[in-house]
Amino acid sequence: MDRLAAIQVFIEVADRGSLTQAAERLGLSRAMVSRHLAGLEQWLGARLLHRTTRRISLSDAGMEALQRFRLIAELAAETQAATGSRRREAVGKLRVTTSLSFAEAELTAAVVAFQAAHPGVSIELIASDHALNLIDQRIDLAVRITNQLDEGFVARPLARCRSVLCAAPAYLQRHGIPTRPEQLAEHNCITHAYGSRAEYRLAHQGESLRIAVSGTLFSNETAVLREAALAGAGIAMLPTYFVASDLRAGTLQALLTDYEPQPMGIHAVYLSRQHPPLALRLLIEFLAERFGGENAPWDAPSAPALRQSESSPPGRASRATRRR
Repeated sequence: MDRLAAIQVFIEVADRGSLTQAAERLGLSRAMVSRHLAGLEQWLGARLLHRTTRRISLSDAGMEALQRFRLIAELAAETQAATGSRRREAVGKLRVTTSLSFAEAELTAAVVAFQAAHPGVSIELIASDHALNLIDQRIDLAVRITNQLDEGFVARPLARCRSVLCAAPAYLQRHGIPTRPEQLAEHNCITHAYGSRAEYRLAHQGESLRIAVSGTLFSNETAVLREAALAGAGIAMLPTYFVASDLRAGTLQALLTDYEPQPMGIHAVYLSRQHPPLALRLLIEFLAERFGGENAPWDAPSAPALRQSESSPPGRASRATRRR
């Protein structure tokens, strides 16, 4: 436990009489404020606060501790100002996690570029097909693609993740090209086991559509869906960051381009805004600049156009070809 941070949290809660207001003031989640307080009480072996559903008040031990904690906080601030303890150069190790597909397509190259500018930072990049627990796994930063964020953590938007309905030309030659969303029901749709397995959500001219789909293959990993689509198994909804080069090469063909799949947010998720390591702050800023904006770099006009084509299927692209 960072005892100085816990002391500062306790002082803020005592001053405001509210865990929620203290969390907002400090840029922490309410859950993190509670963890700091619990750790502080465990360290002291005394209850510092009386908590009810309506109010928070200091215990006798809390009132005594508050005066001493204010002195500690003031002394720490004076010491920091006197010694200039804030480092200007980022050093240390960060544990970063994201999905397998995003690590392969974008984040690995971004991390390498970041380390070229900050050689003192070592990064353990953990690619996983499921969301890791930031606390239990000691994760400093998670780059998550979702529209359902955990309120217990801090999240900064990095970019929008758009998707495209696509299939291999060979599949379309055998089964035809759908021209209306309802025709997807006539096709074998390769879907994500943890995502839109039963339906595709599309938007067209301000109207939201839910299209029921079915198929004989689904997987929990985006890379598997891409490989299946390239092999001609059926129609897949895939993120544009992962198939941009396939679309440019013609090994995958975009479908129903007037109907946009529901986009998701790409977020930098971390535990606390309070005193994050310099390396973490710089990495988040770097990723926000690299991926930021309404249109991510892989969706920029210079990226492959997502246009339908009726050309004959070219040869299948290799991994090296697909990489930007």
